[in-house]
Amino acid sequence: MMRLTDKEIKVVAFDADDTLWDCQSWFDDVERECGELLKPWATQEEVTKGLFATERGNMELLGYGTKAFTISLVENAVKMTHGEITGDIVLRLIELGKSLLRFPTNPLPEVKETLKRLYDDGRYRLVVFTKGELLDQESKLKRSGLAGFFEYMETVSNKGMDEYVALCEHLGVSPNEMVMVGNSFRSDIAPALAVGCFTIHIPYHVVWELEKSEEYPHEHLQKISAFSEILDILSVK
Repeated sequence: MMRLTDKEIKVVAFDADDTLWDCQSWFDDVERECGELLKPWATQEEVTKGLFATERGNMELLGYGTKAFTISLVENAVKMTHGEITGDIVLRLIELGKSLLRFPTNPLPEVKETLKRLYDDGRYRLVVFTKGELLDQESKLKRSGLAGFFEYMETVSNKGMDEYVALCEHLGVSPNEMVMVGNSFRSDIAPALAVGCFTIHIPYHVVWELEKSEEYPHEHLQKISAFSEILDILSVK
C-alpha cells in the first residue's frame, strides 16, 4: 500500500453518495417498483433499458439528482405505456421520487470512525465534493450526522477536470496537495487524476449505469476495499 506521508497533502475530499452512505440501492429499489407498476405494458428489463435511455437523453438538460431521475421516471412510464398510464400510477411514481429525498443516509461501515480519526488528527482539511442537487445533498449530509467533520461542501452538476481545478483554486491548494476519495472511477477518480490529484478508489457493490467506466492503474491511485484503509494511506494512528 502506498503511503502519502512523503507528499504535501493538505486536503482530503470525499464524494458523498455511495462513498459516505448508501444511495444507489434506494434508486434501484424505486426502479424495480416502477417495473412492477408497468407490468401490464412492459417487462422489467424493458422498463430498465428505457429508463436508462431516457436519463441519458435528459442528462444535458436536467443533470444529475433525484428531481431529474423522477422526471425521467414519469417520462419513461408514459413512453412504456404508449400514453395509457393512469393518474394514480403517475402519482405513485412521483411519491417514489420524493421518497428518494428522505431515505436514511446512515454512514457506511467504518466511515464515521475513520472521519473522526482524520478530524482529530488535525493534519488534513476535510471537504465533501459531490455531484447532484444542492438542497438534496445538503439534506443528506445533515441527516448522516457527518457534517461536523467537514469544513466545506461543494455540490456541482458535473465532476470534470475543470471542476477539480476550480475546487483546488477555491481551497487554495495545488492538485498534488489534494486526495480525492470516491466510489465512481468516472467521476471521482479519472478527472482528479487528470489534473494531478492523488486518489483513493473505494468501489461500491452497486453502480449507476451512467457511472460505469473502464479502470486503469496510475501512480497517484490507490484502490481499497475498506474505508479505514484511508488511515494507513495517510498515516493516521
